[in-house]
Amino acid sequence: MEYRYLGRTGLRVSALAMGTFTFGGRGDFGMVGAQDVGDAARLVDTCLDHGVNLIDTANMYSLGLSEDIVGQVMKDRDPDVLICSKARMRIGEGPNDEGMSRWHLIRECERSLKRLGRDHIDIYLMHEWDGRTPVEEAMSALDRLVQDGKVRYFGCSNWSAWQVMKGLMASGAGGVERFAAQQIHYTLEAREAEYELLPLSVDQGLGVMIWSPLVAGLLTGKHSRDGFAEGSRQGKGWTEPPIRDWDRLWSIVDVVRAVADARGVPPAQVALAWLLQRPAVATLVVGGRTEAQFAETLGACDLKLTADEVAKLDAVSRPPLIYPYWHQHQFAKPRFSVADEALHDGQMVDGMEGYG
Repeated sequence: MEYRYLGRTGLRVSALAMGTFTFGGRGDFGMVGAQDVGDAARLVDTCLDHGVNLIDTANMYSLGLSEDIVGQVMKDRDPDVLICSKARMRIGEGPNDEGMSRWHLIRECERSLKRLGRDHIDIYLMHEWDGRTPVEEAMSALDRLVQDGKVRYFGCSNWSAWQVMKGLMASGAGGVERFAAQQIHYTLEAREAEYELLPLSVDQGLGVMIWSPLVAGLLTGKHSRDGFAEGSRQGKGWTEPPIRDWDRLWSIVDVVRAVADARGVPPAQVALAWLLQRPAVATLVVGGRTEAQFAETLGACDLKLTADEVAKLDAVSRPPLIYPYWHQHQFAKPRFSVADEALHDGQMVDGMEGYG
């Protein structure tokens, strides 16, 4: 297993983290998985045996049942394994049962700690943006949780770039603890994060954690134009993340399969290996329903793609340069920073000569 620093912090996390989205199966989460404590224990042991040192969960996964299962499984295992959890989503019918208010964040952290059976959460993320709560209030609450020893590092998930920058301005100011990470959706199929979220992370030293790096299994090679694999979440009606161009997705899958066949590895490892060579990426949160699935995906750390393989994958998946980036690509390239290159490196623009 490879270990990477979480942004500019001194914390090292495994390049592949364990996702627990499938623990519990309460409500709609049952379409994805429904592992109980016994099932979860076997999966956790598989991940720990492969060197994983980070387990990712959230208070809203199966409405707290995922955290409860993680807590039961980990009580007899290595206490130094890192736990990431999240808050912000609606978890009840009350008027304060969602959001980033001080009241909600502190209450939910304390509830999560009780379910997890721990005295602290290593990485605590705000699961979504809340435009009705002043960001300064949220940052103050998170800073208080750090000062009280209940949280070690904090960050956000699913925010836009201007929202992250607003959080960064409020955190790190006046002695308040600073954002350390953001968890985003970023895959060969969904590369929108390259427009701003990835360059922002490079520039500001945020550790990027990626959720659903295999597009809910669609990049594993088990699905095709002819239909979804039997028993898959898509076959049960699950629609996240959305696919806006299915022809493009299957074209990407074709190239992933071709690279995988040539290397004699599973397609999932190719898709994950591509992400691991992207800038600012600290860890990929991978899930699975069986020990075999985890063992397969966790092998991605051993796969190093060649420049030619990366070029093939980029060619079939590269996003277009939207404004103002095509204009910058034409006139500002001599003064690009490493953050700019997170988008522009390898880009080609119709009507402009050559590559970046």
